[in-house]
Amino acid sequence: MKGKIKILGISGSLRSNSSASAILNIVGNLVPQNVEFTIYNGLAEIPAFNDSNEIPEPVALFIKLLSESDGVFFCIPEYAFGVPGALKNALDWTVSSSTAFPDKPVALITAATGGDKAHAAFLLTLKAMSSKIPEGATLLLSFIRSKLNEKNEVNDMGTMDQIRTVINSLIDSIEN
Repeated sequence: MKGKIKILGISGSLRSNSSASAILNIVGNLVPQNVEFTIYNGLAEIPAFNDSNEIPEPVALFIKLLSESDGVFFCIPEYAFGVPGALKNALDWTVSSSTAFPDKPVALITAATGGDKAHAAFLLTLKAMSSKIPEGATLLLSFIRSKLNEKNEVNDMGTMDQIRTVINSLIDSIEN
């Protein structure tokens, strides 16, 4: 691939100080120079999904950003054993788009207290949208608060290595 790789980072949490957002910020600081990593911050503006022919402006922008990216990097929490509603709602808007997710490489880190149920459910959603999930591009970080310090930095080298593996798997998939 020539030029910069464009990766869109999406946090499943609407809180800027959430663990999921903290991990996404860490990812943004770890990507190599040939990667343009942009964190999407418009999730709260996306209205409730309806299947009318009218696409609201925040949805059109979301789909445009997804379509223009070479890959998508999700970091999600788990709410009530599931995928955060705002994120699932946003993705529902993309189902009819032929450019948002089909064959698009995606990475997923679930950063939660438990997280296994949301992680499994979100992987099913990504598969249903025909996205490409490279080997090594998913990670479940259970008990995330014990892995972050008071500045929301990862305090465990093993966890940092796992995050780097996810990043590298996504980038390798885009480049090859």
